[in-house]
Amino acid sequence: MAVARSRFSVLLLLVALFAGACREQGDIKIHSLDFQGVKQVNKKALADALQTKRGSKIPWGHKTYFDRRAFEADLERIQAFYRDRGFPDARVASFDVKLNDTQDQVDVTVRISEGQPTIVSAIDLTGFDVLKPGEQRSLRDSLPLQVDKPLDRPLALASRERALNALRDQGFPYADVAFSQQGAGGNKVKVAFSATPGTLAHFGPIKIDGEKSVGENIVRRQLTYKEGDLFSRKEMRESQRKLYNLELFQFANIESQEDKALQAAEVPTQVTVAEGKHRRLTTGIGYGSEEKARATLRWDHLNFLGNARHAGVEMKWSSLDRGLRLDYTEPYFLSSHMSLNFEGRAWQAVEPVYSQNSLGGRATLRHQANLQTYWAFSLINEFQRSSITNAGLEDFTIRNNLIALGLDPRTGRTRGTTAAVAFDVNRNTTNNLLDANQGYVLTTHVEQAGKWLWGTYNYWEVGGEARQYTRVARSFVWANRLHASTIDALGADSSVPFFKRYFLGGATSIRGWGRFEVSPLSGFGLPIGGLSMFEGSTEIRKPLFGKLGAVGFFDFGQVSMDSMRLPTNLVYAAGPGFRYLTPVGPARIDFGYQLNRIPNLRVNGNPEGRHWRIHFSIGQAF
Repeated sequence: MAVARSRFSVLLLLVALFAGACREQGDIKIHSLDFQGVKQVNKKALADALQTKRGSKIPWGHKTYFDRRAFEADLERIQAFYRDRGFPDARVASFDVKLNDTQDQVDVTVRISEGQPTIVSAIDLTGFDVLKPGEQRSLRDSLPLQVDKPLDRPLALASRERALNALRDQGFPYADVAFSQQGAGGNKVKVAFSATPGTLAHFGPIKIDGEKSVGENIVRRQLTYKEGDLFSRKEMRESQRKLYNLELFQFANIESQEDKALQAAEVPTQVTVAEGKHRRLTTGIGYGSEEKARATLRWDHLNFLGNARHAGVEMKWSSLDRGLRLDYTEPYFLSSHMSLNFEGRAWQAVEPVYSQNSLGGRATLRHQANLQTYWAFSLINEFQRSSITNAGLEDFTIRNNLIALGLDPRTGRTRGTTAAVAFDVNRNTTNNLLDANQGYVLTTHVEQAGKWLWGTYNYWEVGGEARQYTRVARSFVWANRLHASTIDALGADSSVPFFKRYFLGGATSIRGWGRFEVSPLSGFGLPIGGLSMFEGSTEIRKPLFGKLGAVGFFDFGQVSMDSMRLPTNLVYAAGPGFRYLTPVGPARIDFGYQLNRIPNLRVNGNPEGRHWRIHFSIGQAF
């Protein structure tokens, strides 16, 4: 220990010598800050913990200046950072503060000797017998602190908080969890989380404050708990989320008022809200070289006729497209779990190569059983008329765009009314909607058009999808997907509108091909869509460093021309990809290579010339 102190004192003396040409808060810009020897901790997290930071490389970006005293303190912070992450012997071995020739910028290099970490050999959970065996296993598996990993203090604190929440979510608001550690020989320690659950409690009286034009009954019905229910912090969080989802409140907070000394069997809760503006008007005007002048107007009333009803009107006009959209939502229909929504629109799009007119809407009854599961029943009535010019039909480079718009590039004309009923079921247990790494998603869709309903088209559609995400060896995620669907044309193929036909390929499908390139082909080799489809993917995801990650994927699938017959002549693609985490989801690039070919396929009107595709997108492929 004395030797370590002597070395550190020498380092501080060297700081003063090397930085002698710099003022304490001087005008010497920090050009670069580099860490050498950092292998077992996150280098970005280490840099964020220091006051000395590298300035922006952009000429107009923020500049930072070398501060001698701050740098001296940062040398101590580095050692403290490592101690907190389980490296008690880590030290700053040396550093280099190098001025440039003009003496106005400095390059800072810090060399670190990490030493051996203190390893967690075992984790004991005691006092958690009040939880069910499955809940105990789930808690142990979800602890941020893990066996055979360094004794990371922030992760230990997060694990203690996770253990507390597990008890508080199951009726124990007075729970306490103590953390302790014991040497296990060498550089290993045994850690323990010891719980004192306290009194089993239920929700008591619920007090609501802050509501004005919104009735107290509206606030109360958004709560997922009631007086007498088993106490659960999870239900309080879910209730708060539902209050915000109404968009009526700028602020919504739910607090429990437990007295830890008394440990009463009933816990009162206080619900506090602050109402926001219920009427919103959004306008926009602009000008473009293609659409010329454009204008949009959107009006929303978030408490239309009271009872938290939502009504909205949107209007748009330009030389290329114009129309009107209406929507109305009854958030509480028969019960707090049911909502009723109406949507209607009249829209016209007129492009140089096509025109499209649509009129209609849908009514949807939705039952939200819980945060993870819902079902919905919809009544659909939509009229569509479209036409494509001869120039558009002959320009194969825009064919995929026409398909994406639901236009029929085979005949160039579409006219008909879709009158249908649809039923959807969705269950989602994933832990992250943008970048899931645990849980599963199950969806089912059934739709029937025509027959006893009015309309031009007559068909049955049945489909389903399953997705599953599993953590493997802590740092890997194994993701899988299967998707199948079929349409039974009750009559000729013309009983199915073109926009319902199936195509595969693209950034979220079989990545060895482009969008709409996997399907039955015309005699000329152009994809024309089919009536049955089957596809699947398996993917391994691995974080690399910082926000960057890598994936390896294998995709397969095919589309059949026939109804009620899943395809057997599957096509396959595989390849690597990279992910970069952003606030709106992972930005990704995938390189897909075809493992087999689609004979006679034409792309943009020409024979397919390459057997690979590169895809850029935001969000995981599935």
